[in-house]
Amino acid sequence: MKNVAVVGSQWGDEGKGKIVDWLSSEADVVIRFQGGHNAGHTLVIDGVTYKLRLLPSGIVRKNKISIIGNGVVVDPWALLDEIQEIKSKGVEVTQKNLIISEAANLILPFHREMDEIREDAAGKSKIGTTRRGIGPAYEDKVGRRSIRVMDLASEKNLTHKLEKVLMHHNAIRKGLGKKIYEKENLMKDLLKIAPEILKYSQPVWKKIDEFKSQGKKILFEGAQGILLDVDHGTYPFVTSSNTVAAAAATGSGCGPNSINYVLGITKAYTTRVGEGPFPTELTDKIGEELGTRGKEFGTVTSRKRRCGWFDGVLVRQTIKISGIDGIALTKLDVLDELDEIKMCIGYELNGKKIDYLPASIDDQLKAKPVYKAFEGWKSPTSGIKKFDNLPDNAKNYINELEKFIESKISSISTSPERNDTILIEDPFKI
Repeated sequence: MKNVAVVGSQWGDEGKGKIVDWLSSEADVVIRFQGGHNAGHTLVIDGVTYKLRLLPSGIVRKNKISIIGNGVVVDPWALLDEIQEIKSKGVEVTQKNLIISEAANLILPFHREMDEIREDAAGKSKIGTTRRGIGPAYEDKVGRRSIRVMDLASEKNLTHKLEKVLMHHNAIRKGLGKKIYEKENLMKDLLKIAPEILKYSQPVWKKIDEFKSQGKKILFEGAQGILLDVDHGTYPFVTSSNTVAAAAATGSGCGPNSINYVLGITKAYTTRVGEGPFPTELTDKIGEELGTRGKEFGTVTSRKRRCGWFDGVLVRQTIKISGIDGIALTKLDVLDELDEIKMCIGYELNGKKIDYLPASIDDQLKAKPVYKAFEGWKSPTSGIKKFDNLPDNAKNYINELEKFIESKISSISTSPERNDTILIEDPFKI
């Protein structure tokens, strides 16, 4: 038995949807372990497109168990809307194939409002959040005042907890000159949907232990990317959760020895959504071309992504931080028409060359990329399924990339289509 954790090795949007879909076809259980409905995966199966935000990718496949772990923050209305959306496309969602951790924390309307209030007030210092309440919900979790799935089972308990969390939020709202948030209507709304949420609720840690004893293959599905990790990312321009592979254990309720292989999804160039440092960003014609050819718009927000050259320094750094065993290289075909392709192999900071991205935001913004140039292959790679059939210059770029980041490449994606993949190593079968 092999259990696999999938994480993004850059700033997210690396093409995890396609890879996770392929892996979920082999897995028995798929677990989302962090984040919320601020990150999404797009899956295309038998010509049908599914845009998932909270639901794990396994939900669209028959005979798979999908789990939303305790590390996820759940907007219950967004979740129910998403369930209805995929049901309308013929997908069955029942208590047999969907489990929600009873310890998962809820995103409530005042979290979304607080997200918007802060972003609007920040001006030029804004983080670039998705304004979906993710950060404020995680703050309440750490502040030990959060409403969790289990709290929906008791009206008395829910009343007490709402009073506690609103006392905190209303103090901030008053200070910002905003109207205080009233409890009564929210109570009614929560009690109305409580049965629909609670019917999926179970102790996930216990179910994972059962699945392990049964020898089931488990896929731990991450959202976003390691460079958005609240500890290891480009802080403060990060998300509010840990996106590294180690979070798969804490965000679901199992030991780290439950994860046998860590797969890092890695785009053949680099993109970023929102604000923050981006050493290899291209604001020229090439950057525009990458965005157009790569269809670089967010699954959830439709925001345009910033594009740049592949940053080998950053990917090598995230590989070491997250214990990545192999990478799935995606969107190689986006580079097909370029005359020259560059890879960042170091930075220049204050007149000195360094081989890592420093933790200081000031230094991150000042770091200038040092590039190695490669001759483009100027021929289509789309649909190629064997490494030997790639153009020589493409093979050279991939080999040099693999050598620099110090991690083996387990697969190469040559188009958005699921079958257009060069499989070098199957994480479930090593």
